[in-house]
Formats: sequence, structure tokens, C-alpha cells
Amino acid sequence: MAVYTDISDEELSQLLARYDLGQAQTFKGIAEGVENSNFLLETDRARFILTIYERRVKREDLPFFLGLMRWLADHDYPCATPMPGRDGELIQEIRGKPAAIVSFLPGLSVRRPSAIHCREAGEGLARLHLAASDFPMTRENSLGQPAWAPMFERLKPAAEGLKPGLAATISADLEMLAQAWPQDLPRGVIHEDYFPDNVFFQGERFAATIDFYFACVDMLAYDIAVALNAWCFEADGSFNITNARALVAGYERHRPLSAAERAALPILAHGAAMRFFLTRLNDWGATPAGALVRPKDPLEYERKLAVHRSAADLVLFGADS
Repeated sequence: MAVYTDISDEELSQLLARYDLGQAQTFKGIAEGVENSNFLLETDRARFILTIYERRVKREDLPFFLGLMRWLADHDYPCATPMPGRDGELIQEIRGKPAAIVSFLPGLSVRRPSAIHCREAGEGLARLHLAASDFPMTRENSLGQPAWAPMFERLKPAAEGLKPGLAATISADLEMLAQAWPQDLPRGVIHEDYFPDNVFFQGERFAATIDFYFACVDMLAYDIAVALNAWCFEADGSFNITNARALVAGYERHRPLSAAERAALPILAHGAAMRFFLTRLNDWGATPAGALVRPKDPLEYERKLAVHRSAADLVLFGADS
């Protein structure tokens, strides 16, 4: 989450007139993440999140994202629910940009997940995959493995600026991933951004998932690989096998992995680290002046890539139940 587009009280009033959500009482920007402009909105009836879609989010993808969130909420999965306007539409417009208002969810994200958090998060991810299994819409993963090498071509100077020799290292990784990437694993709707800041807890129990704006159809095990990178590395760059075992065990309480999915976890985790290194590298030098936003350090994922490179089977140990 972030704020790129600030809006006036008058613009907010005009937007709320298109809804039946009450009168605004408080309204403030949220300065986290890098994708969209987000605001906490409290009316005399309830609390909501207003999102103005910017940058990487394409207008034509919004029916998939918002439709998925409605589908999940209607199928008893705890996630933010898009609010329809008076015209029944989930997508409105402000300053020529698409916007949506979704329900506010109780709970807190965790900065340093414990094994208990990871087990609960794994259960939440499996429940998401199962709840979305019959969702009728589809969206290709625009940031999947085929996109990585073309994306890196224009980012090579930025990589070399971060660390001399890094461009060659990343190029070699990309060649290896292209050759080894699995093709025949079970597919379905994935979150593709299942990070601790997108998962809410009440106490130590999973409460909800937010921020579905990378969701797509891809290998279900790839979503687990994204989560292993996001939840199971310590601040010093070491891989926490206890957390990884807990996350996968929690996932398998609802959806057991096939032998092929389990065997593919190392290459999928290496690839997931590559995806986030590349998008963070892209965002690192592309934040507009004056934006209320905190771009995330690509070197965090460069260090994770180094771990995967040096211990290719590491996450298999984490996958043992």
C-alpha cells in the first residue's frame, strides 16, 4: 500500500456520493507498499479502505481482482470485500483513475512470524486455493517466469549499480530457471503476494488475507514458494527451517502436496525470489518525487537468491513434515 494520488475533501465527498456507505468522518493515507494509493476511510457507519489503482495495475485486470475478492468472501474465505456503488459497479473513478472501496478487516499483520504464525498462514493459503478453485474468471501471471528475462534486460545497469558483477550472476540464474522451470504441476488461482503484511492475525490465529492485486492463475505450489521466501527468512538472511516446516505442514492440513509439487519447491522458491528481486529493482529507482511511499530494498531478495543458489535443496528440508 502507498499514496501516489492525494485527494481533496471535495473529491472524497463526490466519490462517496456514488455509494451508500455513510458520511466520511476520518480519512488518511497509508504509506506502505509500492503499487497503489490507499487510504483508511471511516464513515458514520463503518471503516473501509479506499484504493486508487496506479502504476502496474491494469484497468482491464480489475474485474478479475475484485471479482475474486467477492467470490472468496461469498465462499466464507476471510478477505476484504469490495463495496458496490449505487450503480452496482465495484469499480469507480477518481481523477481519471479507477478506484474501489473495500471493507476494513480487524486483525494485525506480524513483522517477525513465529512457527505458529507460519502454520496458520499455511492453512490460510491452502484455504484460499480451495475456496478459489471454482472461480470462473482467469488471468495470466504477467510476472511469471517468461517475463523475468525480458524485464531484466532493461534493469542490468541498475543491478550492476547495486553490486558489481550482479548483472552476470542474475543472467546466469535466469538461464538456469528457464531450463529447469516445471510445467505440469497443478494450477489454480494464486495470491502471488502472500507476504506477512498481507495476512492478518487475531492473537496467533489466522484472521484474513488482503491485497489481491497480483492474483492470477499459475502453479499452486508457486504460491507456497512465494510464501517460503516471505515468511521463512530471518533478518540476518538465514533460512528458518522450523518456520518452513510449519508453513508447509499447515498448508497440507487442507491440501496435501503431490510428490512432484514437493520436489519442485526448491526451483520454485528460487524463481519466486527472482521475481521479487526484479520487481523491487524496478521500483527502487522509479518512485515519483513527493509520493508517500517506501520502496522495498531489492538487496533483501538478492541475498535470498544467494541462499537458493548455494543450497539448492534447502527448502526441501523445510517441506518435510
